[in-house]
Amino acid sequence: MQQVDAIIDKYYRDNEPLRHILVMHSRSVAQKALDVASRHPELGVDIRFVEEAAMLHDIGICLTDAPGIQCFGHEPYICHGLLGAELLRSEGLPRHARVAERHTGTGLTVATIRRQHLPLPERDFSPETIEEQIICYADKFFSKTHLDREKTPEQVLRSLERFGEDGIERMRAWMERFG
Repeated sequence: MQQVDAIIDKYYRDNEPLRHILVMHSRSVAQKALDVASRHPELGVDIRFVEEAAMLHDIGICLTDAPGIQCFGHEPYICHGLLGAELLRSEGLPRHARVAERHTGTGLTVATIRRQHLPLPERDFSPETIEEQIICYADKFFSKTHLDREKTPEQVLRSLERFGEDGIERMRAWMERFG
């Protein structure tokens, strides 16, 4: 975890309020993901990787414009996963980068990107590996504006409505599998 802490410090040393939000949110996500992994040993999850990747999945938020959570960058917030993936690849962490770029919603498909005219490359950003899926699932239960509470399954499903019915169905399947 020293490498994780060093990466967070590298990109967040000049914005302590945002660093606090990132770390608190990411710890919640990591704990939920680790809980899922511990309850499902049959999945063969790489525990160390899940903890590291959960802590780094939102590393790109510092480059986005989301003043409500202390982000004063220039890019649209929807791009934070892709931006984070670029940072993580530059740090030599391509596997972690895949988690970052595939955690928005329940993953973004080419159809969703086109339908919503999102400022993202027209590629499939759906989680594929079990670790990517578990982190994406866990992330949906925690916001960056209410760090002290976990969303209910109903709140999670409502929050996914903007991404389309396929995202809701994917989350329902994960809830059944991981919940």
